[in-house]
Amino acid sequence: MNHLIGWHHLDHAEWNQALKSSLRLGQQGKAWDRRAEGKSLCLMFFNPSLRTRASMEVASAQLGARATTISPGAGTWQMAFDDGAVMDGPEAEHIQEAVGVLSKYFDAIGVRVFASLSDYHKDSREYLINRFAAAADVPVINLESAFCHPCQELADASTIMEALDGDPRGRKFVLTWCYHPKALPMAVANSAVSMAARLGMDVVVARPEGYELDETVMNRARQYAEAAGGSLTESTNQDEALAGAHVVYAKSWAGRAVYDDPDAEAASRAQLHDWRVTEERMSRTDNGVFMHCLPVRRNVVVDDGVLDGPHAIHLRQAEYRLYAQKAILESVWNLKSAPG
Repeated sequence: MNHLIGWHHLDHAEWNQALKSSLRLGQQGKAWDRRAEGKSLCLMFFNPSLRTRASMEVASAQLGARATTISPGAGTWQMAFDDGAVMDGPEAEHIQEAVGVLSKYFDAIGVRVFASLSDYHKDSREYLINRFAAAADVPVINLESAFCHPCQELADASTIMEALDGDPRGRKFVLTWCYHPKALPMAVANSAVSMAARLGMDVVVARPEGYELDETVMNRARQYAEAAGGSLTESTNQDEALAGAHVVYAKSWAGRAVYDDPDAEAASRAQLHDWRVTEERMSRTDNGVFMHCLPVRRNVVVDDGVLDGPHAIHLRQAEYRLYAQKAILESVWNLKSAPG
């Protein structure tokens, strides 16, 4: 089964091919063709979405496929996931039946299901998205899960390749934690570190004490960096980390304490308002570009002056979501490359 749960489950050749396709499609722009004529795609969103939903729907249409979007619990039944579930509560449908049926209707199923932020063991082993994959008879595409966001990861890599003239090796990439009023999952941050390491960049994760990323993810990224001739380090000083950066990627995520003591994590995070990307901090970079996966809270995560300035490429980054989705559909459906 040609699932895309995370790029780390696939070999490097498949990643390289998808990246090449995304870049090619990005140069073509909003081109339409009929390479997926007759295909159908189910998109299941257990959590909110703007870019992922819109880009997948448009990507399907531009390839000639049809997409149907479902939000479980909003117009459909709520679903149970666990084996042996005694379904005497609000869940009226089990994913075994739901996914089994959808596999009969569609040629692929995209699923967005965020981290619980309450059960680290389940989140770290991607319990929910893997339950979908196990129940499906067609490819499952991860539209963001507990620990990774492969769609964002491919779009981000494409954006960096384009911004740095096709050769990011040895350039400094800083993933900087930023304050956010809500506890957020680490999926995008995990994917950003892996992506930049694969590209052979000198990756720095800037974050406060207590906001370390998962060690398994970091170890895998170190291996990617070593193989590609890059590096991976961490810093608890945002100003020092940003010095000389070529790419600044701002992202918020919850501290590990959220799983054991969410009130303590919230209290800790409330003391970190100064972890914000400002114009002064961007001036420390080496003419660096600014990226964010969106949505972004202006003047909380990053200042207006940065987002509206000449070095912000977050909108091109968001545009690449469309081209990355098309490249992913090419991969899971084994479509021939687009002409041109």
